Amino acid sequence: MQHQATSVEAGFEKIAGKYLSFLLGNEEFAIEILKIKEIIALQEITPLPRLPDYVKGVINLRGRIIPVVDLRNRLGMPVTDYDHETCIIVIDVVRESESESIQIGVIVDSVREVLNIGASSIEAPPKYGSAPSQEAEMLLGIGKLKEGEAVVALLDIDSVLSNLAIPELAEASE
Repeated sequence: MQHQATSVEAGFEKIAGKYLSFLLGNEEFAIEILKIKEIIALQEITPLPRLPDYVKGVINLRGRIIPVVDLRNRLGMPVTDYDHETCIIVIDVVRESESESIQIGVIVDSVREVLNIGASSIEAPPKYGSAPSQEAEMLLGIGKLKEGEAVVALLDIDSVLSNLAIPELAEASE
């Protein structure tokens, strides 16, 4: 049995590392720190027509046009009003259809801390039924923070944001 646990742990070696944790409601999520370009205060977002409701519009970040996604809305969570802790995490996203990355901002309720999550502290996302769920496909795994305490959902942010219906914005942000 020990051998099996070691091979499972080895499978998580490639996703082990430093993550930025943040809150959406009472749920804690984390994104690989190397994907994050910067964290900025919530600013005025210019809405654009004919975008999915989770794409709030664009911001002008030092001369670059960055699309902004409400991560709560994108993950199917109830949308709430923004407050003084709400911020935008600017992320480098690798789109499935392209070999290069683009920058996309995601709105989160609040940023928590940088976590160092080892392979032995990561488990596979739960399975719901026999078919893989869209939610599980958006997760790299579940990180255990301390024995018997909280867990954090490790988001596969490329999967969450790669198929957004914003090709015009991707070209404009390059």
